[in-house]
Amino acid sequence: MREGEADPGLYDYTPYRGRPKIEWPDGKTVAVWVSPNLEFYELDPPRNPNRASWPKPSPDVAGYAHRDYANRVGHWRMAEMMEKHGFKGSVSLSVALCQHVPEVVANANDLGWEFFSHGIYNTRYSYGMDETQERAIIEDSIRTVRDATGQTIKGWLAPALTHTPRTLDLIAEYGMSYTCDLYHDDQPMPVATNSGKLISMPYSLEVNDHYGFFIYNMSPREYAATLIRQYERLAEEGAESGTVMCIPLHSYLIGQPHRIGPFEEVLRHIAADGRAWITRSGDIADHYLTNYAGDAK
Repeated sequence: MREGEADPGLYDYTPYRGRPKIEWPDGKTVAVWVSPNLEFYELDPPRNPNRASWPKPSPDVAGYAHRDYANRVGHWRMAEMMEKHGFKGSVSLSVALCQHVPEVVANANDLGWEFFSHGIYNTRYSYGMDETQERAIIEDSIRTVRDATGQTIKGWLAPALTHTPRTLDLIAEYGMSYTCDLYHDDQPMPVATNSGKLISMPYSLEVNDHYGFFIYNMSPREYAATLIRQYERLAEEGAESGTVMCIPLHSYLIGQPHRIGPFEEVLRHIAADGRAWITRSGDIADHYLTNYAGDAK
């Protein structure tokens, strides 16, 4: 293997079949968590040499305004629908939202949603950061969320899914228990870090509404049908060993009037099925670490 191509050794390889059995509370077969991305985008952010913040030259007014719909309208519509069917959000939070649109953060907190960090802004990336800069972002995230909500974040999803080689080691060092940045499995897994105890929380690109609508060009009903198929398969396989289904959402997409109806059908289906532990990401991490701590090294 040539230099630079070595496996980073973040986790062991374990085949899907034959693993130690995971059991969720009350005999449920699949842990279902919904992850609204509550984000803040800058109209004209500082330039990162590795990636443009907007597809069009700044200021990309159309791109910015499309995403601003989330905090003005989409969040409220999405949150009402989730509450109606008993789903508490696990928020992937651009922590700058705490200062820019505190009303959205306060609403989610009042509803009993959990917060984890998605960086400061979703228009600023980890590419090229040195350790001091990355530590500052992590410390800012912990402090800002605690000041705004009283919560201490347990998890991390890198801003705009951008990383450095040290990200996972650092979040473990700062006491976080899970990362959403490894999209490699349908069950929690221990992650090797220099300190702390960190697990990977199954997140999803495949059933992320951004991929559904922007990448796969699905209609609202096609996306809803995809979520139901995802749920049915994971609930069935979870009878052998508990699985996790994450539904990552962006309310400027799923909160549009023409999309929210089919999404409600998904929530109604899962809530009525009886096999789902409808929960939050931090609760999944706590259960896994409490009951399967020997597996997390």
